[in-house]
Amino acid sequence: MKAKTIKGNSIKEIESAFNNAISDGFKPTLAVIFLSVAQDREAICGLLEKHEIDILGSTTAGEFIDGEIGEESVAMMLLDISHDHYKLVHLETGSSQTIALAKSIGNQGLETFSNPAFIIASGGISTDGEMIVRGIEEAIGPKVTIFGGLAGDDFKMSGTYVFTNGHYSINGLVVIILDEDKINVKGLASSGWEPVGTVRTITKSEGNVVYTIDDQPALDVIVKYMGINKNLDEWKDVIMNVGSEFPMQIQRENAEPVIRAPLFANKEDRSLVCAGSVPQGSKVRFSLPPDDSIIDKVVDECETVKDNELNEAEAMIMFSCKARHLSLGPMVSEEIDRVKNVWNAPMIGFFSYGEMGKATKGKHEFHNNTCSLVVLSEKK
Repeated sequence: MKAKTIKGNSIKEIESAFNNAISDGFKPTLAVIFLSVAQDREAICGLLEKHEIDILGSTTAGEFIDGEIGEESVAMMLLDISHDHYKLVHLETGSSQTIALAKSIGNQGLETFSNPAFIIASGGISTDGEMIVRGIEEAIGPKVTIFGGLAGDDFKMSGTYVFTNGHYSINGLVVIILDEDKINVKGLASSGWEPVGTVRTITKSEGNVVYTIDDQPALDVIVKYMGINKNLDEWKDVIMNVGSEFPMQIQRENAEPVIRAPLFANKEDRSLVCAGSVPQGSKVRFSLPPDDSIIDKVVDECETVKDNELNEAEAMIMFSCKARHLSLGPMVSEEIDRVKNVWNAPMIGFFSYGEMGKATKGKHEFHNNTCSLVVLSEKK
């Protein structure tokens, strides 16, 4: 496997960078594209389709191939991975439930490879990312390898897209299914948010919608806890601040807490729509954002993966929460660069509305406010 990364702010710049990348005889079979909703997805795909390149694409809330964060730009990874080692799948949501689609993808993985792994891009605003993981687990089992992210839209919160060859505006799932007997697929998901305050109870919820916390309207609890006095017409600003500074940690027995951050607030019923499921009866604590020590923690965890699981990498993909970007600010560029330097391999990533990856002391799960990294290499 060989990988190259390119970036640009226009189709002209991408075409020039692409032509330069293949000028030495490099013949990619697969492209991972992360781009702003302001970019022309169809034109970018058309450029690659002329060269018969398979595509997994997602819109973003910021994209990068190094520590320089793109603004309304295009980031792309080109790979020359064997067609025998992967399968590209896309499904549009339609009237089907997310969990049913995900189970279908899991079944396709088993039909294709005896040991499949999944890299997923999903529409990101109303999707319950927990259902993606749960559906694939229903088909394969809890030890399945899953990494990915929910698409972004430059934080406009109006419409996210994932796309592939011939399908440029679907709101479903696009998945690379990898043969783990041929490809090493390792990585981790790390957050660093610290719990603070008393334990509270989710007294009414349905799926990823939280109606009440301690029998009080969820939005009211959030606003009171944050100690702010805002016009509710500015609810998007409230949620932006909650997601980046005070996400909820769901407490679990015999497992690390899992973070959930709200994406939307409903002013009428005072509910919160989160990126993943929040079961009724859950015990939660709010969180404080990490300081710069979290970067050292993430790098140390990456070093552990390198030392114990995969010493050499040929490609790296990062899914980092947009709320994490808002919280860390300029430090997020340092995090990206230092993680990349652990393996010193080509890396692409984007800021997402939810992440899938392996918890430090657990299985592959759906997360918020997390940096999820997947590292790839061909088995010798």
